[in-house]
Amino acid sequence: MTKKQDSISLVRQAEAMIPTPWGNFNMIAYATSSDDWMPHIAMAHEDFNSEGPVLTRIHSECITGDLFGSKRCDCGEQLHRALEMTAAAGGIVLYLRQEGRGIGIINKLKAYQLQDIGHNTIDANLHLGLKVDARQYDIAVAMLQDLKVSTVKLLTNNPGKIEAIENSSLHIIERVPLIVSPQKENKNYLDTKKNQMGHLFDLL
Repeated sequence: MTKKQDSISLVRQAEAMIPTPWGNFNMIAYATSSDDWMPHIAMAHEDFNSEGPVLTRIHSECITGDLFGSKRCDCGEQLHRALEMTAAAGGIVLYLRQEGRGIGIINKLKAYQLQDIGHNTIDANLHLGLKVDARQYDIAVAMLQDLKVSTVKLLTNNPGKIEAIENSSLHIIERVPLIVSPQKENKNYLDTKKNQMGHLFDLL
């Protein structure tokens, strides 16, 4: 397959070393303008080395799971596990501001209301006239290019992320599964991701 040219333009606006429970990460803010209050974030571990294959997680913002620990999804657990794994490997987590698979927090809460009366995560979005998944991963490609990364070990269960990177100038040498245990509150959500969206994991 012929790889597409990467076209998105993001600028590294600011960065600082951040101590976390998983280790020290250089937090780098990317945006088209320094006035952007919601930049995309790269968390590069202090041992990050762009020259080798880099363990890379592309994580889309989930305020309910990442910040408030919601059990309706597995996002918060995935983020914490990704930070743990990338810290051990000198890797990087890209935190993209694409809440609710790109529909935003307001629409996400509306979708949750529909899920509470029996719709799954796909049907709820469609009922609202929204895409099932509106995320764009060329953002991640642009960030990795700025960081001089050319080869990645992609930490993901999502075939859409694999395809996006394969269709860029970057090279994937390995897909690394990101496994967290399902809970009763998110089992139906994970079942939909696996069986209708093609995510690559086994339900335990």
